Amino acid sequence: MPALVACPFCREMFEPSEARVCPECGLPLEDIRKLPPSREALEDEAPVPPEMETVPFLYAARGRGALAGIALLGLVAFFLPWVREQAPELQVLTGFGFAERLQWMWAPFVSWVVMLPLVLSRRSIHAMRGARLAVGFLAAIVIMTVIMRVAVVPESTRHRPVRFEWAYGLHVTFVLGLLALGIATRFGGRVDDMRSNEARKGDEMLH
Repeated sequence: MPALVACPFCREMFEPSEARVCPECGLPLEDIRKLPPSREALEDEAPVPPEMETVPFLYAARGRGALAGIALLGLVAFFLPWVREQAPELQVLTGFGFAERLQWMWAPFVSWVVMLPLVLSRRSIHAMRGARLAVGFLAAIVIMTVIMRVAVVPESTRHRPVRFEWAYGLHVTFVLGLLALGIATRFGGRVDDMRSNEARKGDEMLH
């Protein structure tokens, strides 16, 4: 059966053989399938919940900007001095230097690398809240790696003395891991503090 035709203004519908021009508006009738949705139809559509709205890529509220910044700082800290050794050798090792000797020491670097795109790809409040567990898990890996590094050290003997001090790169990494873990538990904030029909502009406070 041929499709109905309708007035593009008032949307009165007719059979194709019934009329070619709208008797009320005087406009040519068009195939109803080619007309855009009417204003009434658009108003009847269910609004997008505020927590499902897409936020700008540079949206920094609700922990998104903080976590992205922490991940970047964590990558920088991985290449800072982690230990200064006085014996049996005189050397300074970074996180990268440790990772070259011990494969499990790559864990902080990998965690920060994964966390950064994970956080930046969360483009709605709902998606941010859904990533809390994953971000928290990555932060916990960083924390546990630092703890294991401090806990597992070579023993000093009379014939092979071991003297060293932990450097600021290790301390910075541990603090960043704690901060990331704390923010991850609130990533995305609450949903009961958002007004409907208010787009996320990135200026809200972290809740």
